[in-house]
Amino acid sequence: MPYPKRVARPAPDLVAGAAGAVKDAIARQVVALFNDRSRGEQPVRRQPDGLFGPAAVAWRVHGDVTAMMVGGVAALLLQMLHPGVLAGVWDHSRFRHDMHGRLRRTARFIAQTTYAGREEAEAAITRVRRIHDHVRGTLPDGTPYAANDPALLAWVHVTEATSFLAGWIRYAEPGMPAADQDRYFAEMATIGTALGADPVPRSRLEARRLMHATRGDLRVDDRTREICRLLLTHRSGHPLSTPVEALTAQAGVDLLPDWARRMHGLDTPMLARPLVRAGTLGVARTLRWAFT
Repeated sequence: MPYPKRVARPAPDLVAGAAGAVKDAIARQVVALFNDRSRGEQPVRRQPDGLFGPAAVAWRVHGDVTAMMVGGVAALLLQMLHPGVLAGVWDHSRFRHDMHGRLRRTARFIAQTTYAGREEAEAAITRVRRIHDHVRGTLPDGTPYAANDPALLAWVHVTEATSFLAGWIRYAEPGMPAADQDRYFAEMATIGTALGADPVPRSRLEARRLMHATRGDLRVDDRTREICRLLLTHRSGHPLSTPVEALTAQAGVDLLPDWARRMHGLDTPMLARPLVRAGTLGVARTLRWAFT
């Protein structure tokens, strides 16, 4: 009987070097996705003297790229169901023409208010409030709206907090204690209140009640469908990112409450859900590896 053929194996230092190069490439691409170098933007550095601090639940929830991207898609789909929020985006935003820029600025705001020092975090909140002061108009039915309306801000706030937390639980910490989930809402209330939202939920129960109370105000029209289509088909243009972006969009739809999927006319077939979730979990693990 012949001896098995000896297989040449690469030297350990070559393997480590190749792995390091892959990790660096992935990390650079993610950093570029969230920071506009043409504007001189640099990644937000974690500071212990910010609005929360290293022990905060928000620090670990907002630190996972995949969970935040998936949660961000779900949050935007929920927000666009409110006519007042939709009108503000449609009438006063370049969202339809510069979706990546809008998403990047939102991600940067979350990073600044979560991780930056107090002065930078408060400056970011002040900038957003000043922008909101100029966002006002009239809905198609003649109803006036204003971006600094506390009720509209409350809907934006609760959909973001709920969706980010849901993304974290599904793709990072399925066994997250209920007490930590309530702490997350209590921490996020700091930002919601500073932005002028009212009411602001401070627990899971209060968040569920607020979303239920707002459902009667939600609508779907041609503008809602157009924003939804743009959001789910948007791609950054980088060939390596396209499959991940498509998967993230599907995972965002999958993360929505059933009633919201029905309103949008979207669905993830039952047989496809395990594939979407497994694929997204694989992306999440790869990105975490790249940043270790």
